[in-house]
Amino acid sequence: MTIPERIETFLTAEAFGVVGASSKPHKYGNKVLRCYQQNQHAVIPVNPVEKAIEGLDCVTSVEELPDHVASISIITPPQVTEKVVDLAIASGIKNIWMQPGAESPQAVASCEAAGVNVIADGSCLLVVMGYHEH
Repeated sequence: MTIPERIETFLTAEAFGVVGASSKPHKYGNKVLRCYQQNQHAVIPVNPVEKAIEGLDCVTSVEELPDHVASISIITPPQVTEKVVDLAIASGIKNIWMQPGAESPQAVASCEAAGVNVIADGSCLLVVMGYHEH
């Protein structure tokens, strides 16, 4: 699949998880979460510490995401991304978008080996979906 096709497939999910969601508005983990909200997508923040972000209840890990979440955005350091990808694959996640800076060759290879639709070419969800500050 081409990158536009991968993105189109990613965006067909019923609901999305944001791994690395942040309560700090200037952080990309918060902007990506708000971008989904701005586009009226069902989204669940994944954060091991926070209880709620942007009015949404958090789950502490990818394994806690409900079954209808087929796509996740990852905004974590590359070494964390690798662990997240392994958990996501084991949990049945079908689409993984590694935001710029979160990519890891090992994580990409894991996705490809598992047949997961992966976007890790530097494409940014905020650009693709037209994010804007309030």
